[in-house]
Amino acid sequence: MNIFRLAGDMTHLLSVLVLLLKIHTIKSCAGISLKTQELYAIVFATRYLDIFTSYISPYNTIMKLIFLGSSFSIVWYMRYHKIVRRSYDKDQDTFRHYILMLPCLILALLINEKFTFKEVMWTFSLYLEAVAILPQLVLLQRTRNIDNLTGQYVFLLGAYRALYILNWIYRYFTEEHFVHWITWISGLVQTLLYADFFYYYFQSWKKNVKLQLPA
Repeated sequence: MNIFRLAGDMTHLLSVLVLLLKIHTIKSCAGISLKTQELYAIVFATRYLDIFTSYISPYNTIMKLIFLGSSFSIVWYMRYHKIVRRSYDKDQDTFRHYILMLPCLILALLINEKFTFKEVMWTFSLYLEAVAILPQLVLLQRTRNIDNLTGQYVFLLGAYRALYILNWIYRYFTEEHFVHWITWISGLVQTLLYADFFYYYFQSWKKNVKLQLPA
């Protein structure tokens, strides 16, 4: 494992910890899109179908369990925890996220590396992850005023994907036959969706002001 992948994994893990910290400590999910969290739960559920059938390493298994467990627990807290769900911006979080799933599934059926159930589901998870952040970004644009933990959470998610692109570049030049067009294009699309957020995030950091997105 190279430094870029490890940094990407740790950044991804840190984003989850930041969100869990907000939910468990502050008892608030204000500014967090339940729609995005539900999509991420589906992403991990379809990507890690091999968790009990294919063993790679303790690290790999532990990370899979963490992301599966944390994604479903976040959805549960936002939907059913009496205190946490009161802070959910239901009226603003209206993106019809389920319409993203069908095109991703059709694309996975048409464009995949191997036409098997697990492979199609894995490909579907890549396509869906690429666009899963959309409801969250739309919610932030509607609410505009973004608290620090929410801003850090979204920034870390974007940083994780950017680090993974560096990981792929590194592996392309250091490993023979390392070509994964589906993964690369999906990751690039996902990273580009964060571009606008990154711009305003760094502007707020540079000026030492509260992060706001334009309406």
